[in-house]
Amino acid sequence: MAKSKKQRTTPVAPVQAADPLATLRPQLITGGKTPADVTRDICAPLDHSPGALWWSAFSVSMTALIVGTIAVTYQIATGIGTWGLNRTVGWAFDITNFVFWVGIGHAGTLISAVLFLFRQKWRTSVNRSAEAMTLIAVVCAGLFPVIHMGRPWLAFWMFPYPNTRGSLWVNFKSPLLWDVFAISTYLLISAVFWYVGLIPDLATIRDKSKPGWRRRITGFFSLGWNGSARTWHRYETVYMLLAGLATPLVFSVHTIVSMDFATAMIPGWHTTIFPPYFVAGAIFSGLAMVLTLMLIARKVMHLEDYITVLHIEAMCKLMLSMGCIVGLAYGTEFFIAAYSGNPYEQFVFLNRALGPFSWAYWTMVSCNVLIPQLLWLRSLRRNFAFVFLISIVVNIGMWFERFVIIVTSLHRDFLPSSWASYVPTIVEVATLVGSFGLFFSCFLLFCRFMPVIAMAEVKGVLKSPQRDLKHDSARGDAA
Repeated sequence: MAKSKKQRTTPVAPVQAADPLATLRPQLITGGKTPADVTRDICAPLDHSPGALWWSAFSVSMTALIVGTIAVTYQIATGIGTWGLNRTVGWAFDITNFVFWVGIGHAGTLISAVLFLFRQKWRTSVNRSAEAMTLIAVVCAGLFPVIHMGRPWLAFWMFPYPNTRGSLWVNFKSPLLWDVFAISTYLLISAVFWYVGLIPDLATIRDKSKPGWRRRITGFFSLGWNGSARTWHRYETVYMLLAGLATPLVFSVHTIVSMDFATAMIPGWHTTIFPPYFVAGAIFSGLAMVLTLMLIARKVMHLEDYITVLHIEAMCKLMLSMGCIVGLAYGTEFFIAAYSGNPYEQFVFLNRALGPFSWAYWTMVSCNVLIPQLLWLRSLRRNFAFVFLISIVVNIGMWFERFVIIVTSLHRDFLPSSWASYVPTIVEVATLVGSFGLFFSCFLLFCRFMPVIAMAEVKGVLKSPQRDLKHDSARGDAA
């Protein structure tokens, strides 16, 4: 009898000893969700008509898109003389918007690929929306160089295809052409990476759908997924390879974009700090946009159990680290200008801080360096209203950063006789508004017709220490 009693009580001891593990490894998904709960909750917006809030947001974004479409149509029919450009300022709003939207698209690949390779489990709730945001932002970015050409119907000339125009080929020495290849490659790899991650979820939607158009479409795009161990093994292998392929693109794309400026001889642009500086800024603005979108989706689509305070806090820490790197880059620029002894370089940075566009410079510094330092406070990182506000502030600051870099280096040229100011026209402002309309319209359509959260990946992190303890306790009692 004594031996039997000892056998019955022995398995319980490790469970009590492991109790502190529950506080060390908090649950990523709250609410005690089961795999069936995940499928039901994530697919709920797809099965029902959107509410009034979705229709209101979609109406506003579509209105902005229509305004932008009218502005772009007018400027193509009239010419880019409708912009506020002049002999000195040849780049302004259009290239500012281009660099801004390319930067927004960086966080999607960072969260999906880089954090996947580093085995960061918290990414599972935000990677799907971040990937969709990447694709939409890159499309928005690609529109501005095409418009800036003045003759967008000849945009295909940028690609080296066999032609009958003799020796007329693209200039491979031009950094502007490097943009074409870098961004098109980034868009292609990101789209494939996003689609491969969708396949298990499309199969889930296929299996739960009634016979009809949805089942046929999801059945076609799920590529015959059957959920077998062999299928999962091949899927994980392909996903890992794509993550490894996409990771260098996070650093290469905006590095090449920075070379548009760094290879020029204009003071304020001709610097080797631009590649890492631009990459850090791109990730910084992309993380801020992901936070903005996910906080809205969390509330509107009732995803509080899937996008928790742990996800928001992890994103805030990443954003804070990138903000500190950006602040270091700002200081390094001033130091190098002063240390170089180059009067032209020194003048450019003094002009940024004290010249006619000083208001834009200090707006940039306040939004990107000073205000994000509040994220050192844990209580503020866990305050959703504050995080939402600061994510918007960061994106405002990052837009002004690109504006300051471009315009302040151009409007005061080497010759004072050619100095000119710059004021955007209503057409340029409407085009910017239209790009935001395109971005949010596409994202809202994504939320309506596709699973916002990667169901297959979330189901993989449902297992928690608390559940393990309960399971072990039950086994101990049964013994």
